[in-house]
Amino acid sequence: MPPPKKTTSTTRRAPAGGTRLSTWLALALLIIVVDQFTKVLIVGRFAHGDSVTITSWFNLVRVHNPGAAFSFLSQASGWQRWFFTGIGLLASGLFIWLLRAHAGQRLFSLALTLLLGGAVGNVIDRMWHGHVIDFVQVHWDFLAGIFPGGHFPAFNVADSAITGGAIALVIDELRRVRRS
Repeated sequence: MPPPKKTTSTTRRAPAGGTRLSTWLALALLIIVVDQFTKVLIVGRFAHGDSVTITSWFNLVRVHNPGAAFSFLSQASGWQRWFFTGIGLLASGLFIWLLRAHAGQRLFSLALTLLLGGAVGNVIDRMWHGHVIDFVQVHWDFLAGIFPGGHFPAFNVADSAITGGAIALVIDELRRVRRS
């Protein structure tokens, strides 16, 4: 019996029934495009600090966040722009590397894709504007003990994707533990 043929292709094929790397990267690109498009709409229609009430619990606002989640390090002297940009780029590289290795694992890859799209969306803001543009603000009375006036910190599509990716990672790990 002859030895198996070596392939010279660098393209990894997804396992049977799996999803290809290109599909996950296309989904990440869609998240980035939607994130940037919504931010362009907000910047074009709102001045910094403007707010419009949509419902009793939801506002559209234009807020600039030079820090990270919950405005962490937003009062720093400017070094945080490059620090968080670097973290976002390193994380994005890690997500792509993991996607190449695990493209057939749907929930894990979906989590990585959401994290990748969100990270790149916010890195673009940091590089282009020097801060992240946030515009979704929710508020409920029961949050008043945690957040001033019950207003959760403003966020954007990229932040939502990152949150969804983190939740999907936890669910994937819980399912993995339960199976073993």
